[in-house]
Amino acid sequence: MEPENHDLSLTARRRRLLLQAMGSAALMGGIALSGRVTANVLRSGEDDVLDVAIIGAGLAGLTAARDLHRAGCESLVVLEARDRVGGRTLNHDLGNGVISEAGGQWIGPGQTAIFDLARELEVDTFPSYYQGKNVYLVGGAKYEEDLSDSQGSGSPVTEKLNELARGVPSKEPWTAAEAASLDKLSVGQWLSQQALDNVARLSFDSSIGLTTGTPPSNLALLHYLSLINSADCSMEKLEGFKGGAQETRFVGGSQILSTRMAEALGDKVRLACPVRKIVGWDSEIVEIHTDQGIIRARQVIAALHPALCNQITFDPPLPEGRAGLHRLWPSHAPMRKTVHVYPRPFWREQGLNGQITQADGPLILSYDNSPPDGSVGVLSAFVRTAQLPQDPKRAESTLSAIYAEVLGDEAQHPTQFHDHDWGKVDPWTLTCVGSIPPGFLTKWGQYLKPSVGRLIWSGTETADIWASGMDGAVRSGHRAALEALQALVKARRSA
Repeated sequence: MEPENHDLSLTARRRRLLLQAMGSAALMGGIALSGRVTANVLRSGEDDVLDVAIIGAGLAGLTAARDLHRAGCESLVVLEARDRVGGRTLNHDLGNGVISEAGGQWIGPGQTAIFDLARELEVDTFPSYYQGKNVYLVGGAKYEEDLSDSQGSGSPVTEKLNELARGVPSKEPWTAAEAASLDKLSVGQWLSQQALDNVARLSFDSSIGLTTGTPPSNLALLHYLSLINSADCSMEKLEGFKGGAQETRFVGGSQILSTRMAEALGDKVRLACPVRKIVGWDSEIVEIHTDQGIIRARQVIAALHPALCNQITFDPPLPEGRAGLHRLWPSHAPMRKTVHVYPRPFWREQGLNGQITQADGPLILSYDNSPPDGSVGVLSAFVRTAQLPQDPKRAESTLSAIYAEVLGDEAQHPTQFHDHDWGKVDPWTLTCVGSIPPGFLTKWGQYLKPSVGRLIWSGTETADIWASGMDGAVRSGHRAALEALQALVKARRSA
C-alpha cells in the first residue's frame, strides 16, 4: 500500500507527484514548472498535431485528461466509442432524482484516489445499506445470518488467504516468490482442499465470483491473492460492506464522476468516435484513425480494457508480448444487473438488508440499493445470464417470485424494473471485471504496464493497487498523465 502523508494538502501532493514524474525536466533555469510554464513547454509546434490523444472516456481516460489539462496541457483530445462517458459505470434514472447504478458503484477504505477525486468534483458519498440479516437459498432450504455488526473475520480459510496474500504484491504479482506454484492453481481448486461445508462454500463462491466476474474454478489463485493484497491483505476488506470495499456509494451514482470531468473538458471529449487503426506508434507522430477522421498526436494514452485493443489495427504490429496479452486477455465476464423499484424498502421492516444469495438459480446476489433517504425501495441484483430469461417481463416475474420466497407477496409488485446485460448493450464492454485464469499472469503480466513506443497503457487493469475497481481506474489515469507529461517535456528539451 502507498503511504499517506496527511500533512500535505491534496494540491501539494498533486504538485509533488508532477515534479517527481518530470524529474530533472521539471526544473528549467531553476524555476519549477507551474501550470503556465508547463503549458509553454508543451505548446505544439504544428497546429494539426496534438500533444496527447486519449482513447476511452471512462474514469481512467477522463482522469488522465483532467490531470493533463490542469497541468497546462491544452493540446489534447479524448476519443470515446460510445455515445456517453463513464465506461463501465452507468446510472439508471429512476425519476425524481433517484438513480440505480448499472455498473461499478461501491468504494471503501483505502481507496483514497477515488475519494479524493469525488471531493474535488464535489460529489458526496453515503453509506451502503447493509443492516439486518442476509438470506441464503440452498435448494429448498433458507438460511438467515446477521453480518451487519462484523467484518466476517474469524474464518480459518479467510485467514489462510490473507496470509498467502502477504507474499503476492498487487503491483506485479507475477514477481512473487511463489508465483509459479500459486498461478498453477485456481481458487476453486484451493478451496476444495479446505474443510468447508456447503453454506460456507456457497458464501465463498458467491463473494469471489461477484468480485472477479467468474467462478472460483476459472480464477487464478495468484490473481485473487493480488486483489486481497490491495485491500491491506484482508479478504474481509476486499469483499465486505462494513469496513470493506462495498461500504460507500456516491450521491447521484458513480457515473456522475465521469460526467462532471467531461463537462469541464468540453469539446475536448468526442463521443461516438471509435478508434479503428493506430499508425506509426513507433514514430514521432502517431496517426489515430477514427470514425470521425484522423487524429495526429505525439503521445497516445490507451485507457481501455486490454481485450478491446483487439478491435484496433496497429501498424506496424505491436511486439509479440503486448500483442499476445491483448489476444489472450480473458473477456468472458460481462455481468448482468437488474433493478426492482418499490414504494419503500419494506424488507428493512422485517429485519432484512435485502441481500439474498441463491445457490442454484438465476439470482447470484440481491442488495438494497435505495437512495440515502430511503424514499423508495430499490432492490438491485447480480444475475446468472444463462438462467434468467432475456424477455424483460419474464425476467422481472422470475426474480420477483424468488424475492417473494424471502420477503413476502409485496415483492411481487415492483413499480419499475430495469435489466442491463453488459454483454449485449454495445461492442465496447467485453467484460466488467478482471477474471484472470491460472497460468496467465506469470506468462503475460510483464507486458501489461510498460509503454510501447508512443503508446501509454491505462485502465483499471494496469493499476498498482485496487486493479479492476474504480479506484484502480483513477490511479491508472493519474499515472498515465504523468508518464505523458514526462515524455512530452523530455522530447521538448531534446528537440
